Amino acid sequence: MKFTTLLAASAISFAATLPANAQELSFANFTPPFHTVNASVIEKLNSILSDATNGEVTVRGYHGGELGAGPVEQYIRVVQGVADMAWGLPGYTSSQFEKTMIVELPGTLTNEDHGYAAMWAAYDDHLANEFPGTVPVALWTSEPNVFIMRDAVIRTPADLAGLKIRVAGATAADIVTALGATPVQMPINQVYNAMQTGLIDGVITGASTLNDFKLDEVANSYTFGANLGRLSFYAVMTEGVYDGLSDEAKAALDSPSNQTVSQSAEDAWNATADAGVATARTLPENSFVDLTDEEAAAFAEVIASVTGQYVEAVGGQDALAAMQAD
Repeated sequence: MKFTTLLAASAISFAATLPANAQELSFANFTPPFHTVNASVIEKLNSILSDATNGEVTVRGYHGGELGAGPVEQYIRVVQGVADMAWGLPGYTSSQFEKTMIVELPGTLTNEDHGYAAMWAAYDDHLANEFPGTVPVALWTSEPNVFIMRDAVIRTPADLAGLKIRVAGATAADIVTALGATPVQMPINQVYNAMQTGLIDGVITGASTLNDFKLDEVANSYTFGANLGRLSFYAVMTEGVYDGLSDEAKAALDSPSNQTVSQSAEDAWNATADAGVATARTLPENSFVDLTDEEAAAFAEVIASVTGQYVEAVGGQDALAAMQAD
């Protein structure tokens, strides 16, 4: 038998093993495939959907902005059908997610609370209308925010005076302003160059960025212990795509499965942060400040009004209560 005939026969045989109604869902990822989101969200969703549908529905990640570059535009790409699913940060389009972003504020949660549980607790009654045209398949938060700096050691709020600090969204900008620094809003994938060139002095974000965005290469000073809030994230599916799924696939995406993916993501963010910090602490050129409770309280006092003012401004008292409910 000729080689080409063998190839054709193999292809036919392989095709015969695929489900008759196979559906591959595209997931837009603006980060490289080594980013934490791939294994904890994209591959997790693929596993859940494939198992629930006997392989009829799968998920394929398109990494590094293959379906369109730019973290800010991920949500609209799902609404427009460029991708079936995508992930992103509410902070990049703060005005759309006014109540969702309450979870990011200092004091909404302790540094030990589970952000994904708080977001889902508030979702149905308070956050759902902030996700038009989509169905969230995961909601989660990062590890608690810390100061990641270049050539600036932060021990007290006064140490931030006059510094330029990158923020992800409006709520973080209010915190930075209260601390006496100048907020500079930009997507996380621009922070490396901004710190390297001196455009910013540092960033308030989670330590998972040390690995996921290589910030360990441009930072040399870290401060832990202050409650600076955290970042929030979503993974969403086009509403029309969700409506067209089989009952089995829908059931796989609905609670408690969305909680499973959300917890998977949050646990992974924390694990990535722990690994990055552990490595950074071994390098002699790095400075680490671990605040005492008294020192942390000084930061809390300065930014105490930010959360209350924001919640009142967006009419988010009930959303806050839901997030903080046991």
